[in-house]
Amino acid sequence: MKESFALFFIMLLMVSCSVAVNKNTPQPHTQSNENVITGAERTDKYVPILKNKNIAVAANHTSTVGGKHLVDTLLGLGVKVKIIFSPEHGFRGDADAGADVAEGVDLKTGITVVSLYGKKKKPEPADLVGIDLVVFDIQDVGVRFYTYISTMTYIMEACAESGIPLIILDRPNPNGFYVDGPVLATGYESFVGLHPVPVVYGMTIGEYAMMVNGEGWLKSAKCDLRIITLLNYTHSTLYKLPVKPSPNLPTMESVYLYPSLCFFEGTMMSVGRGTTKPFQWIGHPDYHAGNIRFTPKSTPGSAINPVLIGKECKGFDYTVFADTILKEKRLLLEPLIQAAGFFGDNPKFFNNYFNTLAGSGTLQQQIKSGLSYEEIKRQWDEKLRDFHRIRKKYLLYPD
Repeated sequence: MKESFALFFIMLLMVSCSVAVNKNTPQPHTQSNENVITGAERTDKYVPILKNKNIAVAANHTSTVGGKHLVDTLLGLGVKVKIIFSPEHGFRGDADAGADVAEGVDLKTGITVVSLYGKKKKPEPADLVGIDLVVFDIQDVGVRFYTYISTMTYIMEACAESGIPLIILDRPNPNGFYVDGPVLATGYESFVGLHPVPVVYGMTIGEYAMMVNGEGWLKSAKCDLRIITLLNYTHSTLYKLPVKPSPNLPTMESVYLYPSLCFFEGTMMSVGRGTTKPFQWIGHPDYHAGNIRFTPKSTPGSAINPVLIGKECKGFDYTVFADTILKEKRLLLEPLIQAAGFFGDNPKFFNNYFNTLAGSGTLQQQIKSGLSYEEIKRQWDEKLRDFHRIRKKYLLYPD
């Protein structure tokens, strides 16, 4: 165990030094947000299509046009928005992760809001009666277990079954600069992973929708799909989100670390929910290797009942490692590998949710076997190459 501690601290030191001094490491091209024009901002390309039609909009707090909500923008332009479909975290983005989203009426507009997170995850035929066209505009973060792509898939299915066209207003993928992680295996499909894609798939939500349609992953016929594309965007663009995509991804560091640290949701450890640094802090009361301490607290709107609530946790602040991910373009599995090594054969370290997040039972077994990231990655490579061939067919923007 002492050797494991030593290895862990050596890893921390090496990566920290790499962040500070390795100037020769290739980095993604950076581009200011002002240069990127989102699909939602290109109103001249889609508003004429919506005029004189009854519209449903799938949206949340990220659905903005120049700082104004898309729904308000459409109403101001004379578009008849009849219904709003709300994803996880709610239409205004203030619901906890995993909490059922209530239905009702948007107080600002008086429009009926239908929740697609809770008991119902797919629009029912009755929800689409009298609707001529559906518009989807939600900011994704490019990670398989982030549920907005599952919501989009179910909306695509409902539109296909009802013969209603779907317009997706494309948005940048903040994690679009790399592809990595295990590919979801057959039999592990869930709302946090519907399709055989890696954890980080390197596509915008519009490109992803085209892949779902083109690969026949809908249970129904193909969706009548149109993408309003981005301007001045490539997959190597580091786009800083103007609005946090969900309550527990408050910073760009948390967005970059999320694909790597979310695996801890399938363990007995805290990922920092109920603190000021969710998806940046990792800890547990018995994690004596840690060099920080934090106590998860109930936080309305982000973590009502977080894991290890009220218990002082020892752990690590991984914020600085976001830069490592940007430079090396890969998942950071070392924190998980080291934590699993620390707790040894504790049968409670992994919970039943881990394999659902990983998309198979393989990753857990690889970690239990003591494999390094490099050894695990080599076992992903063949399926990643297969995915790259599929992905290439649907790219709308340069890599």
